Amino acid sequence: MGCTLSAEERAALERSKAIEKNLKEDGISAAKDVKLLLLGAGESGKSTIVKQMKLDAHLVLTVLSQEMISLWASRSLSWIIHEDGFSGEDVKQYKPVVYSNTIQSLAAIVRAMDTLGIEYGDKERKADAKMVCDVVSRMEDTEPFSAELLSAMMRLWGDSGIQECFNRSREYQLNDSAKYYLDSLDRIGAADYQPTEQDILRTRVKTTGIVETHFTFKNLHFRLFDVGGQRSERKKWIHCFEDVTAIIFCVALSGYDQVLHEDETTNRMHESLKLFDSICNNKWFTDTSVILFLNKKDIFEEKIKKSPLTICFPEYTGAGSPTMPGPRLLEPVGASVQSQESCSASPGQQLLSGNTWPWAHREQGPSAFTEAVAYIQAQYESKNKSAHKEIYTHVTCATDTNNIQFVFDAVTDVIIAKNLRGCGLY
Repeated sequence: MGCTLSAEERAALERSKAIEKNLKEDGISAAKDVKLLLLGAGESGKSTIVKQMKLDAHLVLTVLSQEMISLWASRSLSWIIHEDGFSGEDVKQYKPVVYSNTIQSLAAIVRAMDTLGIEYGDKERKADAKMVCDVVSRMEDTEPFSAELLSAMMRLWGDSGIQECFNRSREYQLNDSAKYYLDSLDRIGAADYQPTEQDILRTRVKTTGIVETHFTFKNLHFRLFDVGGQRSERKKWIHCFEDVTAIIFCVALSGYDQVLHEDETTNRMHESLKLFDSICNNKWFTDTSVILFLNKKDIFEEKIKKSPLTICFPEYTGAGSPTMPGPRLLEPVGASVQSQESCSASPGQQLLSGNTWPWAHREQGPSAFTEAVAYIQAQYESKNKSAHKEIYTHVTCATDTNNIQFVFDAVTDVIIAKNLRGCGLY
């Protein structure tokens, strides 16, 4: 059988390529406004995604006040970022946030020392702990650290009891960036301290209300809506966004062994899965594609070495699970994984049982991380009940600079597919 195309076949192929090219160009040019809805449970990294994009595009932000969420456009405050990345105003704005995140994290560990019954390695650290807690109680946590306070914080962070308590952070509420900031105390406490890009990206401020971010990337104009992640905020936005081009849904991979701030009987990832299910299959978003960001992979990669995925998914038997005596060959990432419904956690599931303790000391190879991520990805993708809905998955973290390109590629694909469907070709 020959492989040579006839003149007629070559002409047909060229026409097909020309049509595809025109469809792509027409589709992209028609998308003057690409509306993206940024969703996810609390502390999944939604605001960090927005901050990352500020590093790659000129931005216009519109902050909609809490009162006008229901009215949607009655009053707003706007300002323009006139340069790529974080402006001088950003650095000034986030500096007190870094101070607050740092000392609040240390105070949270100090409070947990009593709750967990952990003793300080050096009893003199109790005086340092009192100083830290007094600063927080006086609401002076956003101010630069005095030399005395900085020394106390550094001594505390170096204490063996504090380190033991930090290693049990899944048993209480602690900022994901605690270690990052506390490891940098000498730099953050310097008199001439200015926040770096990573310092800003890792800050944690609860999003309330709706933040709208405008940016242009490769001739597409994006409008990105960041919605507060806590349960109390969700009911206020769902009906406003039925015409979005795509949904960006953020998942904190590191939340698999943690509970919610607002409900300490509910596992964070179980809650995230339930939210994803309700969004993915919601009547307002029947044909809306989803860009799924599996976020905080760096934190997850460290956690999975000592905290098994079975805390969240008892049925998991992949590499690194307590039931696996040793490493196994890695399955392909695209391998089929049977979904298990397990969305109601009991308080007992939040603690490591005695028979998982030896597991925490076993060497966990890269396959444990890779298989666990693939399993979590399959749990989310299995929630999609629509044959026409595409899910684009990206494993990411706060240092990932490829997010905006991934979003652009996914959105371009969505636009092309939409135009092909309009022509009856898809």
